[in-house]
Amino acid sequence: MTIVRLVRISLFLFIFIGCTKNTDTKTQEEVSDKKVDVFKINVDRTGLSESEGIIKTSHGNITFKFYPKKAPNTVARIIQLIQSGFYDGLSFHRVIPNFVIQTGDPTATGSGGSGKKIQAEFNNISHVTGTMAMARTLTDENSADSQFYIALTALPHLDNKYTVFGQVVDGLEILKKVKKGDKIISIEYIE
Repeated sequence: MTIVRLVRISLFLFIFIGCTKNTDTKTQEEVSDKKVDVFKINVDRTGLSESEGIIKTSHGNITFKFYPKKAPNTVARIIQLIQSGFYDGLSFHRVIPNFVIQTGDPTATGSGGSGKKIQAEFNNISHVTGTMAMARTLTDENSADSQFYIALTALPHLDNKYTVFGQVVDGLEILKKVKKGDKIISIEYIE
């Protein structure tokens, strides 16, 4: 095993441990209970939604689409969180060049969330640049909550181990500009 691979595995372990404890003010109570019917979301031939999410940052916008057929419960929950404004003002609390950027923790410690776990929906979507997936603890496959990461490069060692729910379709160059502590201005959902 190469040193680079060992370093990546070590970083991987560091990133995803402890993503479920919530100690901040943004909680489940603030998230709308409005049901999202992901089965009504139109998809293209690749399985990506016609609807989009737009992450607004000080560096520019990151536009992504969802995989509603591959991860329906996760997509529904992420849309609920977006529509409630949960992600607005949160920071990218983990940024590791050539690996991932991660957000979704109101405590910015890597251990916070919305307070509602999501059952794992592992699927066959490969981690390529711009892939969006749910962070979770290593010891509990069903510990994903509101934290997600965006792959900065291909990460085949994460395939089938994390719930992939989306793909960046515009703004890939913005991903490399994001620094630890940068805040999300807002995330908008466009049907």
